[in-house]
Amino acid sequence: MLRKPITKKILYVILGVLLLALMSLPVISHAQGLPMVNVSGGKGGQQYSMSLQLLGLMTTLTLLPSMLLMMTSFVRIIIVLSILRQALGTAQTPPNTVLVGLALFLTFFIMSPVFEQVYNDAIGPYMNSNLDFDKALMKAEAPVRDFMTKQTREDDIAMFMQISNRRELQDAAQVPFTTLMPAFITSEIKSAFTIGFLIYIPFVVIDLIVASVLMSMGMMMLSPMIISMPIKLMLFVLIDGWTLLMASLANSFVF
Repeated sequence: MLRKPITKKILYVILGVLLLALMSLPVISHAQGLPMVNVSGGKGGQQYSMSLQLLGLMTTLTLLPSMLLMMTSFVRIIIVLSILRQALGTAQTPPNTVLVGLALFLTFFIMSPVFEQVYNDAIGPYMNSNLDFDKALMKAEAPVRDFMTKQTREDDIAMFMQISNRRELQDAAQVPFTTLMPAFITSEIKSAFTIGFLIYIPFVVIDLIVASVLMSMGMMMLSPMIISMPIKLMLFVLIDGWTLLMASLANSFVF
């Protein structure tokens, strides 16, 4: 069953993240000693100078790529695609731009349930002034934390808890976000290399067979890669490899 397109909601999520970051500007500015310009409005509301809002916007824009890498399925997908390209022996084909774009849009597809929940529970009500910033931030964190926890190995969480000298926790919800993020990214790298290893084995077998045949024919001066690469490309296309790979990657995430 196909998920409903949520292009507008994805844009709302990104804009909502920017808005939440801008609303948290007083805390950041106070911690860094930045001069704040407060203007009292109706019902005790506060507005901040355009220069500080611009500073918060630019800071948030620099953090968005890191958030995409650290808190979504992007890392696993891009590593697997890179290993597949190496296994095929096609050098820079597909180019990096294509791989990153494919990984990015597949990430949006996989993360769409999480994005929908964040928008419906936190960003939508906050933009409609039905929810305070603190509560919106907690509600936005919940689905992201749930997704990351389900993909993270318990051993990785325990290792980072031990490194940070924290006590053992009874519930995964008690794991600090600063501990969950490195544990999540470590587990994602492990999962990506495991999947890449399984993908690489059939192509190595083809290389070995081609090399053995060429040696038996006395053609030792001919590089096996010249013969094996078109064979691997043909077999990968015949088995509809791209469709199988995309489906396997999407199904490898637990919800």
